[in-house]
Amino acid sequence: MPHAMDLLLLHPPSVYDFRKRATLYGPVSDMVPSSVMFEIYPIGFLTLANYLEARGRRVRIANLALRMIQSRRFDVPRFLRDQRPKLIGIDLHWMPHCHGAIEIARIAKQVHPDVPVVFGGLSSSYFHKELLAYPEVDFVLRGDSTEEPTMQLLDAIERGEGFGDVPNLSWRDADGERHTNAITYLPSCLDHADVRPDLLIDMALRYRDLASVLPFDGWLRNPTTMVLPLKGCAFECTTCGSSATTCTHVTTRKKPVFRSPENLADNVEAIAKLSRGAIVMPGDLLQGGRAYFEDAVDAIAARGVTNDVMFEFFDLPPVDALAYIDERLPTWSFELSPESHDPKVRFAMEGGGGYANEAMEALLASALELRPTRIDVFFMIGLQYQTYASVMATVDYCERLFALGDRRLQAFISPMGPFLDPGSHIFENPEAYGFTRLATTLEEHRQQLLAPSWEEVLNYETQWMTRRELVDATYDAAERLNDAKRRYGYLSPRRADAVARRIHDARTLRTRLDAVTREEGASLGEDEALRGDVFRFSHSTVSDKRELFWRQPAFAFKTGAVLQAAWRNVSGRRPGQA
Repeated sequence: MPHAMDLLLLHPPSVYDFRKRATLYGPVSDMVPSSVMFEIYPIGFLTLANYLEARGRRVRIANLALRMIQSRRFDVPRFLRDQRPKLIGIDLHWMPHCHGAIEIARIAKQVHPDVPVVFGGLSSSYFHKELLAYPEVDFVLRGDSTEEPTMQLLDAIERGEGFGDVPNLSWRDADGERHTNAITYLPSCLDHADVRPDLLIDMALRYRDLASVLPFDGWLRNPTTMVLPLKGCAFECTTCGSSATTCTHVTTRKKPVFRSPENLADNVEAIAKLSRGAIVMPGDLLQGGRAYFEDAVDAIAARGVTNDVMFEFFDLPPVDALAYIDERLPTWSFELSPESHDPKVRFAMEGGGGYANEAMEALLASALELRPTRIDVFFMIGLQYQTYASVMATVDYCERLFALGDRRLQAFISPMGPFLDPGSHIFENPEAYGFTRLATTLEEHRQQLLAPSWEEVLNYETQWMTRRELVDATYDAAERLNDAKRRYGYLSPRRADAVARRIHDARTLRTRLDAVTREEGASLGEDEALRGDVFRFSHSTVSDKRELFWRQPAFAFKTGAVLQAAWRNVSGRRPGQA
């Protein structure tokens, strides 16, 4: 029986036909929970669904990327034929989805030619004019907050009275003319942006489809949940597509905007009632000032939450701020991203800001005297002024951190890729930063994703390293860091051996792909064994992906609370209703 709904939200894989292609996607997703198809959908899906459902609309989330990963037999057109939406929404938030997003839109139009398709997300906002050149795309909602504009778009579709008054909307009329409405919906508070886990239970039962609502492959084993405390940014990192300057151009957000501490804590509590998994809060609460930071920590503590709460800091936090968390939350963690051990590289990347290694080491030593579950330190490959020798020296610096003798302190290194962020300082003015940008338009990025290896997918190289040298540096750094983790006890010999084998096999496969490309060109996809190899050797290459996850209890979910949420669905009450 067809499923009727107001809005069908579709999350695409990075490359639509990845199951038929032989592409070595590389370790570009090793530092995120998802696979190289980036099947983790944006948190905006959840806030959008909650906002609309609370106002009487029906929304369905369908993680097509995950469904396609889990089953080679999953048929996207057949799935879409069973749906009856008034509006189809597709996210193009992160650029690695630019191929899959357009292809999913094309299929959706073939199946439902009379149902409009709307795109949203940061990349959609940046490329909104180009998107409307594709006949499959009818609308683009721009900005970082589209909950109310989506509601108004649905109303306008039902009335059939035109779209000139829908805020943040870019659209194409019946004559093919493109229009750009101003971004006038820019909320100064984010208390509407709840992530309700009971809504996922409701959707899974309503449509008898658990797989489509899961955030990423393996989430049931590691139910890490993100709660977004703010949007916008006060920092000017040159590589970031959400830096302060970028936001002023793409979303017109001139300064960060926050959720109230009480609302943030309520959302954390709602998640903790159902799951024992870690709760991640990206964006650095200290951007709101010390008083806001302390109020947020106090509010979470007052809820009695025992989940591990992960804080992200863009700058070195004061030690007493960490102590403030430690005194109030039973389980907590934090992460830093110094990007490089080399101050010249770091300060350039952070727009002239940054911090000294000595200050970071002093902070880490003090933090380890507290009770954090873990401290994650992230480094990157492919930055301004960064040479091959500099990358290897960063790995040596990681070993220096390991020598502190506390395995709660983790260090990771990965390539910046596959693309420069549209709108970032380096994307907009690459030559000034020593970069060569190899793809500019949306279509150029889409075609780049079809290259046979991640070396050719990368849309940049620098005056310090070519794409080939970036790839060599990545694998060499991964080997050295893996060996250090083995020696310092971060990885068991068995797991370290597995990572070493994957790095070796990825190198071998890279050589094999080079040869096949020269000899066979476009016939790569015909080799079934090769297709399996390239996907397998693009996973947990520079590290074991399990290092990203917290140690989970035997039962990651609270069964009683999950059953209560399911009963509310059966009894006809929607999430958010009393």
